Amino acid sequence: MTAWLQKAARASPAESSSLCAIAAQSFPALRTSRRRYATHSSLGKTPGSSTSRRKQITIANDDGRVRWTDLSTREKVSRSTQQSFNFAVVAVGLLATGAVTYFIYHEIISPEGTTNQFARAVDKIKNDEKCVELLGDKKKIKAYGEPSWNRWQRNRPIASRVEKDKVGTEHMRIHFYVEGPLNSGVVNLHMTKRPDEDEFEYETLAVDIKGHSRIYLEKPASRSGPKKSGKIFGIRFW
Repeated sequence: MTAWLQKAARASPAESSSLCAIAAQSFPALRTSRRRYATHSSLGKTPGSSTSRRKQITIANDDGRVRWTDLSTREKVSRSTQQSFNFAVVAVGLLATGAVTYFIYHEIISPEGTTNQFARAVDKIKNDEKCVELLGDKKKIKAYGEPSWNRWQRNRPIASRVEKDKVGTEHMRIHFYVEGPLNSGVVNLHMTKRPDEDEFEYETLAVDIKGHSRIYLEKPASRSGPKKSGKIFGIRFW
């Protein structure tokens, strides 16, 4: 192009006009050829070049934005491993939630759970004349679980267990302590639920107060009478 300019500067006006016309025809063709070259160069790039520019997908940094079809074999393995781990975490969480829900219902919410059976047994003790006579004012009678040597543990857990015998009868046993203004004692509760029954029934509810003979609030013989449901609108009150 420099040679064209030098030649046009030395030429006469008529020659300069003809040279400019020739240049106007030549330079667009040159620009067009450059554009075509650039287009062909971009088309010649391989698909793998876009993959090489992005960060390699691993288990730690995979956020799911890259499509499965754009992943390499190693990246597909990483994504599959990550998804399997996430599924396992969700499954463990669901199982733990179900176990906690089951425990809360059967131990605390259910009318036949150990917590409610313990509360009903304490009410029986507070309403028994002999127990109140030996322990003291029923409003001041306390019931608690096993003593603990840990001074930071304020709640005393109630010792209880539920087991099933060879004929399918469930046995619930609860052991706890009572204390009143006058004396203290130990309570043993044994209840059973046969396969054809929906509720636990008392086998034994015995209170051993220091210095006195055992007091039976419930005995097996007391079950010989007609069964009382103790339910109103499906809720058991006694």
